[in-house]
Amino acid sequence: MGPKIEISRFLDDSGKIKQLSQKKTFRVATLCYLAEKFEANRNYTEKEVNAICEEWHTFKDYFILRRELVDNGLLCRDAKGSCYWRPIPK
Repeated sequence: MGPKIEISRFLDDSGKIKQLSQKKTFRVATLCYLAEKFEANRNYTEKEVNAICEEWHTFKDYFILRRELVDNGLLCRDAKGSCYWRPIPK
């Protein structure tokens, strides 16, 4: 694994995400930070995913966070979109 990307400028004083970078490197690093808020070996409902995303950001768009987590492989979702889980790292 490479060096840790510094994302503090994208977080507020309480550690909540205040913005997503347009640069992919910082965007993915910030999403990885958010993904760490999900427990491994646990299934989540969409409502639970939304609540965790809502708790950890300030810009009131948990939809984009949920979509980005899934699109970047940081959360998995079943075909119905009713069950989410954090994948086991390879």
